[in-house]
Amino acid sequence: MMAMFRSFVSATHQLRQHQQNGAAAAATGESLESQFSCPICLEVYHKPVTIGRCAHTFCGECLQPCLQVTSPLCPLCRMPFDPKKVDKSSSVEKQLSNYKAPCRGCSKKVSLVKMRSHISSCAKVQEQMANCPKFVPVVPTSQPIPSNVPNRSTFSCPFCGARNLDQQELVKHCMENHRNDPNKVVCPVCSAMPWGDPSYKSSNFLQHLLHRHKFSYDTFVDYSIDEESSLQAAMALSCQIKC
Repeated sequence: MMAMFRSFVSATHQLRQHQQNGAAAAATGESLESQFSCPICLEVYHKPVTIGRCAHTFCGECLQPCLQVTSPLCPLCRMPFDPKKVDKSSSVEKQLSNYKAPCRGCSKKVSLVKMRSHISSCAKVQEQMANCPKFVPVVPTSQPIPSNVPNRSTFSCPFCGARNLDQQELVKHCMENHRNDPNKVVCPVCSAMPWGDPSYKSSNFLQHLLHRHKFSYDTFVDYSIDEESSLQAAMALSCQIKC
């Protein structure tokens, strides 16, 4: 009787342990893709490279724009680094080959090194993307649109005047067409801000673009308040974060 009881307890313990391990494995599989995702493109690493000084890893292609400037900064921690001390991350590549994670569409277990190509051809993922809510414009208005208000979503190239460029397109355009242009120009993004100086010319506009405009100001700026109020609001928010 005692032997049967011990056998039952042992079997129950093994079943419970198996269930716990299965749940942990599933959770690990789901988090692996995010664990091995590039902080810039937010996709699984492709030809990963690691910055020697801060040990942060990125896709080789994603880090390239930072390597084109004189004094590059890590896109993640903003620490200066030597571009000559950026190396191919063999250890991360090995882990990408060893680990598998479920596809976000069909849930099939896929090697991380093949995840990008799988997602691009997965019918379930394509279906999810097709069913994403489309951008819907605001309700049309009969009120006239003021012509003296700057367009803070798109900008013109200060070198050649190319128009309707958002921040990312402006960076790409200038990197491709004006990398060696020595002219000092006014940053169109900064000059559109409430505190912007439309007469201030940047001595190294490309480096300014890459380091200063890594996010859209529209997300953080209240255009209805003046510079002093903006500063007070920023200081109050900083105090809240520290406290």
